Amino acid sequence: MKTQIDHLAAATPSIQDINSLAFVQINDPASPRYAIDRDPDGQDTLYGTLTRNLAEEERAMRAGLAPGQVRRGLRLLKGVLASMDEFCRLLGKELYLIEPLFYHSAVLYERGGCGYVMGRDQMDEIHRGFAQDGPLTRRLDGSTPFRQPGFETTARGRSWAITDGILGFPFGGVKMYKACGRSADVCSFPGGVYY
Repeated sequence: MKTQIDHLAAATPSIQDINSLAFVQINDPASPRYAIDRDPDGQDTLYGTLTRNLAEEERAMRAGLAPGQVRRGLRLLKGVLASMDEFCRLLGKELYLIEPLFYHSAVLYERGGCGYVMGRDQMDEIHRGFAQDGPLTRRLDGSTPFRQPGFETTARGRSWAITDGILGFPFGGVKMYKACGRSADVCSFPGGVYY
């Protein structure tokens, strides 16, 4: 005889049954390119997540790019999420998963209606750390180009400081979801601006 738990287990999709949106990069091919994806010896940096090309990252940052960007973006993420919503609906799926590689990506996904499966506590802790006189804000001491005073006020500035190691560990462990046609209405950076 089946119990309620058996019915619930049968109705709950396994992780393999959930679609994922991975590594979204929507670049302007006509904009200047920054080689943050290659170290000075030409080896793959995995967009600065494995190793870094500091000179190219600084050039990209000064040009207004965020960590992981090799070119200026086209600001089409909300359209991509809407298309993914429709694609998943066509497949009969109610949600899909996203794994942001960078802090600023998580903030942009939040603004696109995504919520957290894992990592919301980490995002809230980062926000508290970048509060006025918070421990992360105090580390924005100008010791590197990526740790400038004032970076606490923008998602992009925070993300550069995080990529530069200000947390003491790499950004990661954040998993998000998007429910098709619905917004999770979460915000880990209230009142925050991107640039």
